[in-house]
Amino acid sequence: TALVHRLPASSPTLFEAKAKKNITFETIAKELGREEVAVAAIFYGQARASPEDFQKLSSVLGIQQSTLEQQLQGFPDRGRTVDMPPKEPLIYRLFEIVQNYGYAYKAVLNEKFGDGIMSAIAFSTKVEKETDKDGNNWAIITLRGKWLPYSRF
Repeated sequence: TALVHRLPASSPTLFEAKAKKNITFETIAKELGREEVAVAAIFYGQARASPEDFQKLSSVLGIQQSTLEQQLQGFPDRGRTVDMPPKEPLIYRLFEIVQNYGYAYKAVLNEKFGDGIMSAIAFSTKVEKETDKDGNNWAIITLRGKWLPYSRF
């Protein structure tokens, strides 16, 4: 696909091992003691793995630790994988949410916290599934970022 050429060398190694083991990001995350979105971000080269992650990924995926250390060394090239505007429908919908509600979020956040921004560095996120009484599935995406007030200078 068009995405493959933008992924780091570690991605095929990780995804092939995941497919071979037939396990989910949730399963891997439990082994690593991390959120499943954080683990998926490592697979896509958007998050950094720690030495402890190398060891646990090696164990759960059956990949030589030295291979992981070599392929996952350095710093992530964040943001590289997504076209703007996004073409993948689910990613586009997330982008659309920000387009449609971005200024509303900004207004409410500014009222609650003052002039500033929500960090995407001091940040965590998780995805949950909820099923309502009618059997409809709902996606719950939580974004948790440290509030950073603008400095007066």
